[in-house]
Amino acid sequence: MKTIVFSRSQRPADHPEVSIVKDRQQETVAALKAQPGKDIWLFGGGLLFRSLAQDRLVDTVEVGIVPVLLGAGVPLLPGPEQRIKLPLTAHKVRRTGTVSLEYTIT
Repeated sequence: MKTIVFSRSQRPADHPEVSIVKDRQQETVAALKAQPGKDIWLFGGGLLFRSLAQDRLVDTVEVGIVPVLLGAGVPLLPGPEQRIKLPLTAHKVRRTGTVSLEYTIT
């Protein structure tokens, strides 16, 4: 499995076991999608997710709802002026109270 980290602050010399990409995220993901292989998993980075979703480089989003109240944070999806339809395709409720939701991006 290949690990790519999108970061403006990390240095490749400090993390030789992964590929650090500072810019051109869309081009990098588009090139990965063009290659044969399994799914690409994006973890974290709400701003990165939004930009990739707007460029139609994301097919599915899995959202985990953890029962903890927070006062602030980065929104998962763009505002109403740039809506993305998300039909629910799967869901799972765990004994911990965590809920996993899977949506297809149309």
